[in-house]
Amino acid sequence: MDLEMKNRTVAITGGTDGLGLALARLLIDEGANVAVCGRDEQRLASAQETLGARALCVQADVTSAVDCDMFLEATLERFGRLDGLVNNAGRAASTSIATASDDQWREDYELKVMAALRISRASLEHLRVDAGAIVNVLAVSARTPPAGSTPTSVSRAAGLAFTKALANEVAPLGIRVNAILIGLIESGQWVRRAAATGQRLEDFYAQSARNANIPLGRFGRSSEFADVAAFLLSPRSSYVTGVGISVDGGMSPTI
Repeated sequence: MDLEMKNRTVAITGGTDGLGLALARLLIDEGANVAVCGRDEQRLASAQETLGARALCVQADVTSAVDCDMFLEATLERFGRLDGLVNNAGRAASTSIATASDDQWREDYELKVMAALRISRASLEHLRVDAGAIVNVLAVSARTPPAGSTPTSVSRAAGLAFTKALANEVAPLGIRVNAILIGLIESGQWVRRAAATGQRLEDFYAQSARNANIPLGRFGRSSEFADVAAFLLSPRSSYVTGVGISVDGGMSPTI
């Protein structure tokens, strides 16, 4: 299926590795231009080499309003338009309510909610030009938070509410806003966790999938996330807005 993304431009926060990088590669394969941001210079350089001439890799911290504005300005200066925004920056910060500090709560909320709010708000005037789209990358814990999953699950729940509220607000402008709720997806953080246990990566993935009772019996691949995200960014999903789509192999107990 042609996603009709040729010569459209998408900005991705946290796009230098993992899910963001997988999505950037797919969008470029579909003919789009992609701008990604991240904080690590080495990862930025590697992403630029991987993605090639249709990509712009910018060093930026999305918790900084100044950096968010700079990232968008650089994207517009390079490509002249903005058709999609992916709020992907984030990290897992799971602990118990009893042990999580106020600073941990503030930092996670700032990264996953306020950063998405700021850059989304700044993008609206550009996205409205040609029926653009926003995709917020969250987690299935936004709907079904297990014990010991805070503050991550709470900030993701706030991100889901933000997705719906923004979708309703900007629908008259022709802008669509959706969320992807990921389950267990292969990524660098899981590779690091496997290494810490001393297990072979394949064994670690298999055991973790069993522990999580994933009906499909395995971790997801970053390419499977990217397929869904690219569809939501594309004109082919022109009647889809205000929803959270789970990409989790069926692990979420909700319908």
